[in-house]
Amino acid sequence: MHVPDGFINAPVSVAAGAVAATAVAVSLRGARRELDERTAPLAGLVAAFIFAVQMLNFPVAAGTSGHLLGGALAAILVGPFTGVLCVSVVLLMQGILFADGGLTALGVNITNMAVVTTVVAYAVFRGLVKLLPRKRRSITVSAFVAAVISVPAAAVAFTLIYAVGGTTDVPIGQVFTAMVGVHVLIGIGEAAITALTVGAVIAVRPDLVYGARGLTAPLKLRVNGELVDTPAAEPVPVAARSHRKVWLAGLATSLVLAGFVSFYASANPDGLEKVASDKGIDAKVEDHAAADSPLADYGVEGLTNNRISGGLAGVIGVGVTVVAGTGVFWAVRRRRTPENQSGPSQVGESV
Repeated sequence: MHVPDGFINAPVSVAAGAVAATAVAVSLRGARRELDERTAPLAGLVAAFIFAVQMLNFPVAAGTSGHLLGGALAAILVGPFTGVLCVSVVLLMQGILFADGGLTALGVNITNMAVVTTVVAYAVFRGLVKLLPRKRRSITVSAFVAAVISVPAAAVAFTLIYAVGGTTDVPIGQVFTAMVGVHVLIGIGEAAITALTVGAVIAVRPDLVYGARGLTAPLKLRVNGELVDTPAAEPVPVAARSHRKVWLAGLATSLVLAGFVSFYASANPDGLEKVASDKGIDAKVEDHAAADSPLADYGVEGLTNNRISGGLAGVIGVGVTVVAGTGVFWAVRRRRTPENQSGPSQVGESV
């Protein structure tokens, strides 16, 4: 759903940029409360993982593909405010280095793909985990449903923006039906990736999943025929539970996905590209300002072997994103003040 330059007129693009800038500013403040010794090192990795998985277009319908948006995944793993920043970092890297998503449309893309998906997904996720039993399966089920809903929500947001600032005269009802229809299918793929990833992390380190904190009911003991709460166990210091193995495993996975598996991704246009082509939304599309980038279109300029070119571009993208993201999140972490040092309670072992 990367909107290119020329789809949305200048005034609406500027307005969307203002909305996106405000959302990022609010998220920077909110992320100070979310980022701690566990999430700060992992937030940059989450951004890099989203970048890598976004290279893996999967077929969803005849001649159409889809890819992860990542808002739901980021929000659940590292928190909604940090999640907005994660996806924003990815979109910025993609726009500047890979000519993916217009630079004048960056505000539109951050609003759609970072803000809307993250806010909708986390709201749905939190609502579900309060209703479902406090178990690991409930968390993965909630993540699945939240991700499914977040993608068509972003499609609706794009349709509304296009209704106000679209540069072509296309019946908005047709745009709405086509966008929501294809992105419901893409949402299923998004949900599967999100649930599998959250489930994998929570299986080995539940304390690293932001959305799973504080969801464990206290253990009970039967004493003289009555159930009583067990005494609270001494928490294991955060510093004693190294996240290094998880970080290295996540980075290695991201590199393999971007550097190797991406070669086998679907070459069909994604949902927005397909709708734009079918409905004529792309009639006034403009050349990307970074079209001359040596990494444009996810290839390395000068390399004629497509497999090597695309794989190397993916590896570079993962590296740049993890460095940029980690730098941003460590800077935000260092600005935490004493009054926002406390965060959600840690998840218990029975989750």
